[in-house]
Amino acid sequence: MPLHVHLLLLLLFATSLPSSVNSSSCAGRDDAAIVAAAFRYVRNFRAPRAKAACQPVRELHLPSRNLTGAVSWAALANLTALAALDLSGNALQGAIPGRFWRAPSLRAVDVSRNQLGGALRVEEPNPRLRSLNVSGNRFTGVDGVEGLSGLVALDVSANRIRAVPRGLRRLARVKRLDLSSNAMQGRFPGDLPPLGGVRSLNVSYNRFSGVVDPGAVAKFGHSAFVHAGNASSLVFSDNSTAAPRRPRPSSPPGPSPLGKSKKKGGSGTTTTRRRHLSIVAVAVICGVASLAMLLCLVGCVACGALRCRRRQKGGKDDEEKKEKAQWSEKGDEEEDVVVVAARGASSAAPVVLFERPLIQLTLGDLAAATSGFGRESQLAERGGRSGAAYRAVLPGDLHVVVRVVEGAVAGLREDDDNPAAAATAFRELARLRHPNILPLLGYCIAGKEKLLLYEYMEKGDLHRWLHELPAGRPDMDDTAGSGDIWEAAEVKRSISDWPTRHRIALGVARGLAFLHQGWAGGGGSAVVHGHLVPTNVLLCDDLEPRISDFFGHNHNGNATPEGDVYGFGVLVLELMTGQAGWDEASVSWARGIIRDGKGLDIVDPRVRDEAAAGAEAEAADREMVECLRVGYLCTAHSPDKRPTMQQVVGVLKDIRAVPPTTPRPGS
Repeated sequence: MPLHVHLLLLLLFATSLPSSVNSSSCAGRDDAAIVAAAFRYVRNFRAPRAKAACQPVRELHLPSRNLTGAVSWAALANLTALAALDLSGNALQGAIPGRFWRAPSLRAVDVSRNQLGGALRVEEPNPRLRSLNVSGNRFTGVDGVEGLSGLVALDVSANRIRAVPRGLRRLARVKRLDLSSNAMQGRFPGDLPPLGGVRSLNVSYNRFSGVVDPGAVAKFGHSAFVHAGNASSLVFSDNSTAAPRRPRPSSPPGPSPLGKSKKKGGSGTTTTRRRHLSIVAVAVICGVASLAMLLCLVGCVACGALRCRRRQKGGKDDEEKKEKAQWSEKGDEEEDVVVVAARGASSAAPVVLFERPLIQLTLGDLAAATSGFGRESQLAERGGRSGAAYRAVLPGDLHVVVRVVEGAVAGLREDDDNPAAAATAFRELARLRHPNILPLLGYCIAGKEKLLLYEYMEKGDLHRWLHELPAGRPDMDDTAGSGDIWEAAEVKRSISDWPTRHRIALGVARGLAFLHQGWAGGGGSAVVHGHLVPTNVLLCDDLEPRISDFFGHNHNGNATPEGDVYGFGVLVLELMTGQAGWDEASVSWARGIIRDGKGLDIVDPRVRDEAAAGAEAEAADREMVECLRVGYLCTAHSPDKRPTMQQVVGVLKDIRAVPPTTPRPGS
C-alpha cells in the first residue's frame, strides 16, 4: 500500500478519535435531553441554551413564559445537579408526583401561580430542600411534608387545602410560613411549627380553632390573622387584638413640695388648698356626669328615630341576624355570596323535584344539605352568567348540584322577579331531555333568588380531564404505588385515546344539535347555549359527555346558534391539541396551521403516542386531521360560512365509524 494512503488513514483515525471520546464522556449524563423529555408535552417551551457541551443543569428558570401543558416531573428528578427550579407564573397543569422530591441536589422550588392540582405528596424525604412555593394553584392537600425537614420557607397559600398538613409541626427550621386563603381547618398553634423560630406567619382566611395570645399578634401583626377562624373557635386572649396601654408615669420618690410647706407651719394653707381641690373635683365630676346623661338622652332619641325609619323601609336588623345565623355559622368570616343573596328569602320556600314529586323539601333543607352553602360543599365559584355551585345529598340518596342562577336563563331577564314566569321557564328547560344534555332535576324560587338542581356527575368536567389530570397513559415513574394524580378507578380510564376523544366531540355535537333544532313543546324555536366551554361539558362514568349550563330559548338575541357553532369549533381545537387558554389569536394560529395542511403537528402528542401503538396509526392520523378540519370550519370568521350543528354531526360520524348504539334524539 502506498505511503500516502497509510498517512491518510492515520489522519482520519486521529480526527475521529476525539469525537468518540467526547460522545462517550456524556454517556449517562445528557441533561439537555432530560430537560427536553421533561417538557415534551409543554407548549411554548424553548430549551435554554447550554453554555458548554455536557454541562450539568444546576438551575432551571422559566418564570412567566406562557407555558401550558403537563410537565414530566419524573424526568426532572433525574437531573442530579438541579438545585433551583422556577416555573412560576405559567399555566402548567397536572399534579406533582411524590417521587419528584428524590432529586438529590434540589434546594429551592417555585411553581407558584400555575394550574397544578391534586394532592402534593412527598414520598421520598429530601432534607436538603430549603424553599418551597406552591401558592396560587389548585392543590387539595399536602402529605408527607415532614420529609422536607430542612425547609426554611414554605408557601402553600391560595390553594384548596382543607386540612392543616400532617407533620407540619415537625418542621422546626421554618422561618417563613404562609397558609393563607385555603379555608384550612386545624388547631392554632398546636398544628403549626414552633412559633418561636418563625419570623413571618400568615394564617388569614382559614378556619383555625384555638387561642391566639398577645405575643403572637405582637410578633406577626394583625394582618396574619384576618378571618383566620370563627369568632367562637379561634379566640384571641385578653388585649391580644388591642395595642397595649402605656402605664401612667408614677411620681418620683422623695419629699413633695407640700411636705416642705407643712413642715414650715403652713398646715392651714394646706388644708384650704385640699378643700378647694375637692370642690373643683366634685364640680368637674358633676359636669361630666351631666354631659354624659345628655349625650345618652340624645343617642336614645336618635336610635329611636333610626329604628322607626328602618321599620318603615322594611329592614329589621334582629330578624336579619336570625336568618343569617340559620344560613351560616361563619361568625366573623367573610360570608359566601349565596348566604348574602339568600339572606332575605324565606327558608320555607319549597323545592320542586320533577321526577320525585313526593319528596317535600324546602330551601332550609338545601341549606342544611350544603352546610349552609359553605365552602366545604362548594364545587365552583361564581363566574360568567352562573352563580356558585354546591354539592348536596338529598333524601333518597339523591346526589345533586345546586346552582345559583345569575343573569338571564331560559329567556328570563335578570331582573325578572315573577315567580310564575320563572317556574314556567324552568319546567320548559326540564323538558329538554337528551343523552348528551345534563337534565334539570328541580328548582327552588325564594323571592328574587332562584336555584336549579342538576344531577351530580362524579367524573367532573372535560376541563379537568384535559388539563388537571394528565390525559395520557399513566407514566409508571410518576404514579407507581402513589396514586398522586388521579384515583385508582380513573387510572384505568382516560381520554388519551383517539376513539374516546372522537366520541366526546360527537356527543357534544349531538347535544348541541338537539338544542338548536328545538322541540315541539317549545314551538320548534331553537335553544341556544351561549357559553360552550370544557367546564360546561360534564362526563358520565363511561366518559359520555353531557352539556350543562345553557340559556334556554333565545329571546334577547345576544346568543345565536352560529355563536354556539364557533364555541364548538374552539372546543374541538382544545380537545384535539390538549392546550388551554384559547382566544382569537390562538384560534387564528391553529387555523393557519390547519389551512397549510400541517394539522397533525398540533395534535396532542399524548393522543398521537397512544394511536401510534396501534396497527391503524396512519388511519387514526388522517381521522384526527379531519376532526381538526371540523374545528377549522366551525371557527370561520363569517357566521354564515359556518356549518349547522346537524351538518357537523354528519361529518363527525363520517370521519370515524362508531359502534351501533341506541338511537339518540336529534342524531
